[in-house]
Amino acid sequence: MENGNYISSWSGGKDSCFACYKALQAGYNVSHLVNFISKEYKRVSFHGIEAGLIKMQAELAGIPLYQKETTPDNYENEFKDAVKSLMHNENNLPLLLKGGEGELSNGIKGMVFGDIYLEEHRQWVDRVCKELGVKPIEPLWEKNTEELIKDFIITGFQAVVVSGQAKFIDEGWIGEPVSRDFMEYLKKRSDVDICGENGEYHTFVVGGPLFKGRIEITEKEVISRNGYWFLDIKDYKVIR
Repeated sequence: MENGNYISSWSGGKDSCFACYKALQAGYNVSHLVNFISKEYKRVSFHGIEAGLIKMQAELAGIPLYQKETTPDNYENEFKDAVKSLMHNENNLPLLLKGGEGELSNGIKGMVFGDIYLEEHRQWVDRVCKELGVKPIEPLWEKNTEELIKDFIITGFQAVVVSGQAKFIDEGWIGEPVSRDFMEYLKKRSDVDICGENGEYHTFVVGGPLFKGRIEITEKEVISRNGYWFLDIKDYKVIR
């Protein structure tokens, strides 16, 4: 088991969720989830998920959430400010202590990310974490993408497709579950990574072994904007 506290970068999608889950399974104490939303739209960039749904995920996971508004022009500085806030617990956030034993300091030892193979992302993470003085943890790094998505499904996680580039993903898949049928659809596209690692599509996790309950989407609408499909989740209910 790894000593110290770790925070997990959280988009609400399958890769950040699975990375957090894998880190927990490996013995890392994930004390907080940190989520970044657009200052303009109050939604997760590219995913289109509104802030309240991310808060519900964190509540079901039982892990404190720190949500930070960001802007495209100042993202790195705002990212660093969020991590520094958690490192010093400037917002008096609750601290999660695994097993309920011992004292938990406010210090953050490392941060969990869901990158798989994009080297430029890894280099950014390594550089920024070094500047912050924290250790980057990449549980999914260099794993086979088809095996990862299979593992995600077999482990019992449920996610829906919430956005996609129109040139890669047909409108009919927006709002549908990440399933073996979706995998087979993606495998027929030689220009699409099966995990969507290049941003071909994004997901929202609605249930699985990390959560005490699940989110059921009860009202939704697919909208088109700037060459992307987005799922606008208008209403939902929580089943515990």
